[in-house]
Amino acid sequence: MQDRILERHTICNRAWTLTSLSIAGDKTQRGEVKLMQLERIGRRNFIKTVGAAGMLSAIPEAAFGLHGGSGSIVHEVAASGADADAKPKYSIKFGVIGLDHAHIMGITAAVIRGGGELAAFYSTIPKAIADFQKVYPNARLAKNEDEILSDPSIQLVASASIPNLRAPLGIRAMKHGKDYLSDKPAITTLEQLAEVRKVSAETGRMFAIMYSERLEVRAAVQAGYLVKEGAIGKVVQTVNIAPHQINAPSRPDWFWDPIQYGGILCDIGSHQADQFVYYTGSTTAAVTASQIANVNHLIHPEFQDFGDMMLHGNGGAGYVRVDWFTPDGLGVWGDGRLFILGTEGYIELRKYIDVAGRPGGNHLFIVDRKQTRYIDCSKVVLPFGPQFVADIVNRTHIAQDQQQALLAAELVLNAQKYAKVLTFTA
Repeated sequence: MQDRILERHTICNRAWTLTSLSIAGDKTQRGEVKLMQLERIGRRNFIKTVGAAGMLSAIPEAAFGLHGGSGSIVHEVAASGADADAKPKYSIKFGVIGLDHAHIMGITAAVIRGGGELAAFYSTIPKAIADFQKVYPNARLAKNEDEILSDPSIQLVASASIPNLRAPLGIRAMKHGKDYLSDKPAITTLEQLAEVRKVSAETGRMFAIMYSERLEVRAAVQAGYLVKEGAIGKVVQTVNIAPHQINAPSRPDWFWDPIQYGGILCDIGSHQADQFVYYTGSTTAAVTASQIANVNHLIHPEFQDFGDMMLHGNGGAGYVRVDWFTPDGLGVWGDGRLFILGTEGYIELRKYIDVAGRPGGNHLFIVDRKQTRYIDCSKVVLPFGPQFVADIVNRTHIAQDQQQALLAAELVLNAQKYAKVLTFTA
């Protein structure tokens, strides 16, 4: 038995030496000598003794192109980008109408962070009202929507109402001389989009959309800085992987109705279309292909739990996959990933979790021609709130480009409208 083990080790060593010499191209003559020694053992006895697994384990990783490389990874902590404790430069009064989605909490917080004063809010949902007042106890509950729209001191209306009601509310707000900030999706039909563009142009009011997966994610903000600096050259493509957790018992009836929520590409795909437009710098874009499916929620036959789309613009290409399949074991609502390919390198974001890796979220990886870097973005200051309030005061578009925001909406509306409906029957 001991002799057989020794023979096996000898064979493995000879195979390792042979493969190493062949890969390195080192001294062909010595490689031929080792080959002759191996042939004396006999091919059949070699395979029988070592086995397939033994043969593979004896071959260096480099033979399969699997070697991890020897370059070191530089670990960095991103600078804040701004003074986190700085007081807002400007102030405005704003109102909130529609608490149908909890995203309104983050939207309200962003505006307050930027210098907004919450003057009043309105909703007809008792639980949502109670939850909102717990966070903002000094907020005044208005008697109706018109009380906010008709208040001349209120400059901005923010909303997270049912998605198909958001654009009509924004149109009314703009006609009352107010800027508007909506949760995504802010627009659910192409007809709504045309009217939004028309009224915004006529009134000069802003129709802003809170694409929070870019605007309120620190790693995404840092990625924007790097792209603007040319850290990876010219952007070629963005790839977004955006799974979400369904949490079905907590969802209202409108959540399952595509007429009300817009469909999966229009809804959660809007975040990803915004990132494509922003990072590629596209000012014109169209949908190459799109598809949707209801794979696992047949109790709601009109619902869509999977979708993907390919996009192209004058600044680059994009691919997006969205779904409602985040497993409960993950620990966060979704393992959101963004890949930005450039001509001189690439960036990867692990926004909310680094699975089995570093704790927390906001992880950024960048590879360029010189090195590989990991950047902890947890201390990057979120600029949207202060920039948006400043835009309202100064009539600028620093926080969000109006045309690009609506271009992202147009992309997902077309992707949704013309998507191929998939059915998996196997």
